[in-house]
Amino acid sequence: MEQMITAVMSLAAIGSGLGVVLGVAARKFAVEGDSRVEEIVAMLPAANCGQCGFPGCEGAAQAIVEGEASPTCCPPGGKVVALAIAGHLGITLGDDDMEEAPKIAVIEDAICIGCTKCYRLCPSDAIVGAMKQLHGVFAEACTGCNQCADKCPTGAITMQPLPATAGTWVMPKPVMAA
Repeated sequence: MEQMITAVMSLAAIGSGLGVVLGVAARKFAVEGDSRVEEIVAMLPAANCGQCGFPGCEGAAQAIVEGEASPTCCPPGGKVVALAIAGHLGITLGDDDMEEAPKIAVIEDAICIGCTKCYRLCPSDAIVGAMKQLHGVFAEACTGCNQCADKCPTGAITMQPLPATAGTWVMPKPVMAA
């Protein structure tokens, strides 16, 4: 019994000592990041879908802050997020910079065979359904990554523009009469 108490006490002492050393090292060698990156990450939709070509939303935010990517690089965020990021960073975006409206997956019930290929590929779990059953898409969760539409063997999934809501609608540029 006495040996067990000694062993437990020595392990506790070693653990505490290493914890203190790690805490001191973390403070001494801490690297301060750019606070703008965290602010941009908070503006992005947090889909981490990779459509922008960067590893997740934090990678995209880092690239935007460093000037390696445009604020329009996030397809799920669309024009609204691009304008918010550009305004936050003091960048002006022209009409040529704006990409097309974000799209979401829509499944046509008459063609869906319930193969679950789309269900397994969806990175945001926006598709619901079961084997040999109809599938559906939660529009709020769909990032528009197009992975499901590419793999659908029957072509039941199409990418359609996100319906305009109060939060996503942007007034189109007026047409000047000639």
